[in-house]
Amino acid sequence: MKETSEYIRSGIIEAYVLGVATPVEAKEVEEMAAGNAEVLAAIDEFSQMIEQEALSNAITPDPIIKPMFLATINYIDRMEKGETMSFPPMLQKESKIADYKEWLSRPDMIMPPDTEDVHARIICYTPEVTTAIVWIKDMAPSEVHTNEIEKFLIVEGTCEIIIEKDIHSLKAGDFLEIPLYKSHYVKVTSGIPCKVILQRVAA
Repeated sequence: MKETSEYIRSGIIEAYVLGVATPVEAKEVEEMAAGNAEVLAAIDEFSQMIEQEALSNAITPDPIIKPMFLATINYIDRMEKGETMSFPPMLQKESKIADYKEWLSRPDMIMPPDTEDVHARIICYTPEVTTAIVWIKDMAPSEVHTNEIEKFLIVEGTCEIIIEKDIHSLKAGDFLEIPLYKSHYVKVTSGIPCKVILQRVAA
C-alpha cells in the first residue's frame, strides 16, 4: 500500500496524463494501472481535474476567425490551381457596387446554404490590403483593430455598424470606414443576409 501511494505521489501520474512522461515511464504507468486499481483511479482523477480546469478557463473563439481562416485556405487553393491574381479598387467614400461587378458576378462567390452566421470569400490579398466579399446573417461580434483600417461597402441587405456609442445605419451602396482602436460590431437589420465588400488596409 505504501509503495503504491508513494508511486502516485511521485509525480509520474501527472507526467503521464500531461504527455511529458518518457516512453519508459509511460509504459511503466500503463503496466501499473493494468494491475492496480489505485493507480488507475489516480490517472482518472487527475485527467478529470485537468479537463475541468480547461473547461473553467476556456475562451470562446471569435466567430469571425473560422470563416476568415476558411476563406484564406480557399484563396490559397484557388491561387495554387492557377487563378490569376486580381486587384480590386481601394474602397473609398465614392466607391460604387458596380466597381466590384467583376467579382460579385463570379459563380463561385456565393454564400453556401449551410452558413451559420458569417461567410467570406477573399478576392485579393497582399501584405498591405485584403479585400473580401462577406455575408453576415445576423451579426459580427465586437472587435478592435490596432494595425489595420477596416472599410465596408454594403452590397445587399441592411445593417447597423455600431462604433463605440455611434450607430451607423447602412443600406446597399453605403460606405463606412472604421477608425483604429475603436470597438465596433455589425448587426444585420434586413430579412436577408447583409452582403458587403470588406477591405482591411494595413495601418
